[in-house]
Amino acid sequence: MEIILLQKVRNLGNLGDKVKVRPGYGRNFLIPQGKGVRVNAANLAEFEARRAEYEASAKNMLSEALERQAKLAEVAVTIEAHAGPEGKLFGSVGPRDIALALQAQGHKIHKGEVVMGEGPIRNVGEHDVAIHLHADVQASVKVVVVAEKK
Repeated sequence: MEIILLQKVRNLGNLGDKVKVRPGYGRNFLIPQGKGVRVNAANLAEFEARRAEYEASAKNMLSEALERQAKLAEVAVTIEAHAGPEGKLFGSVGPRDIALALQAQGHKIHKGEVVMGEGPIRNVGEHDVAIHLHADVQASVKVVVVAEKK
């Protein structure tokens, strides 16, 4: 399936690129999310007519992501979790918990933007967590997990 990308997609292409993707990825992710449209004469003509609008939107999204990255530069979040005496958590701290803690501090973060490459946090201590704000913009947040006080 061939798709025209309406915005930059990580590891796939830039705005305006024609890319070949698997049908399920195109139908179930790219098209419903508004990241791309099928390649045909009508869609090509519409894309070329609205290209400046798409480029302005992409530039705006990038500038917003850079602003959010600047706000997250030195942010640290403390999360209390139930832990044993050795510092091992009963459960874990995942992307949802981190996103909620950042939202409580006033940052606009969605749980899908929190990327935990090594899986959820299962120990007490300081951890660096990546926040992907845009295809080109990434921030790092320090997450401090402490044991709940009884």
